[in-house]
Order: sequence, then C-alpha cells, then structure tokens
Amino acid sequence: MTILDLLIQLEAHPLVDPSIPKASYMPLDLSVDNSELRAVNVSNSKDLEKFIWNHINTNNAKIAYGGYLEKRAIYQRSNYFNQTNSDTERNIHLGLDLWIEANTPIFAPLLGTIHSFKNNTNYGDYGPTIVLKHHIEEFEFYTLYGHLSLESIEDLEVGVEVNQGEQIATLGTAEINGDYPPHLHFQIIKDIQDYSGDYPGVSSLLDLEFYKENCLNPNLLVGIGVRNF
Repeated sequence: MTILDLLIQLEAHPLVDPSIPKASYMPLDLSVDNSELRAVNVSNSKDLEKFIWNHINTNNAKIAYGGYLEKRAIYQRSNYFNQTNSDTERNIHLGLDLWIEANTPIFAPLLGTIHSFKNNTNYGDYGPTIVLKHHIEEFEFYTLYGHLSLESIEDLEVGVEVNQGEQIATLGTAEINGDYPPHLHFQIIKDIQDYSGDYPGVSSLLDLEFYKENCLNPNLLVGIGVRNF
C-alpha cells in the first residue's frame, strides 16, 4: 500500500459543518485563465470577497472550493512571493481553499497530534496556522490549516492529541489572515522538513515537481466533486 492508497481509503471528517451537503460546495476558479477575474482587483481583499460571494450566491451554494495546483495572479501584490523574478515567482497553489465566512468552526479530519502552530504575519501569508501530525498504519504525514483566527492558536500545546471530528480552530478575518477573504487553506504534506507552524503553500514552476510529490491533492481527504489525483 502507498500513502495515496491509504488516503483514498480513509473516511475523513468534514473540515467544516458536516451538515452542509457536498452539493452545496461550488467550484471556484481563481486561476490566471479565468477571464472573469480581469474585471476584479484581486489585490484588494474586499473586491475579491465580493466576487467570491457573488459566485457562491449566484450558484445557491454555501461554500466555494478549489485551488490545488492552480496558477494564480493574486500573489503578485506581495514581494513575499518573489514576483520580480519569473523563474522563482511563487504563484502555483499547493492546497485546497474553502471559502466561507470568518469565525466558521474548523474540524480535524483525522486523529492526530498538534505538531506546531504559528502566526505567519508576512503580507499575503497564512496568518494564524496549525499543523497536525498523523500516524496511520505505517504512514506518517501532516495536515496544515491556514488563515485561522488568533484565538485558534491561543493555549495550544505541541504533542496534544486531537480526535477526529474535534473542533481545532475558527477562520480569521482579512485583518489577521494575511489580507484575504475569509477561507481555510488546507494542505496535505508528506515530509514537513524543518518547518514549524508553517510550510510553503504556493510554489514556483521551478520547484513544482518536488512540491507535487510532497503535497498530495487535499481532495483525497476532502472528497468534493471529481477526485483527480
């Protein structure tokens, strides 16, 4: 068995309210190929939020989702992503985003322990972030939760066990989540390397093959729509 096989077989708890049916999740394209975004100032969190919620409401949905391996222009506003160098510009998203209101409770999809947590305060960064460590059968891997509220990382302790389905956080506002519309960045990481409370969530084309191997499709656990791996 590979870790890919394991993740496909696992019955993960929903990351947000389990009473929301999968039919109420609507795909959202924030890639550079979406012509609708040309009329949106994606560098402005309020303008982007209006676009996202218009998309959600127009489709009678509750949550918008997407973004794994999506090439985006929204990172060009911050030099944190090296946008001045086309070879090393980080603009390919490595996680799955769930766009929903601030203060939405976030639940652990699997049994794990708190590996680390941190407030990543660079402009355009995660803001408050939690990383869980999972050990299932012979496999060890990590899940990352970014753009949380400050309250989510208060009074945490490394090594504490987290039960599947336990609430671990709430979503933050643009003021503290790196200046984005409220959403969860969820990422699966095979090898956390030397990172603590953080891990790259956006890759350059130069490094993409490494990160594709190390950061598996989050939809393996989330299971929304077509699960292309």
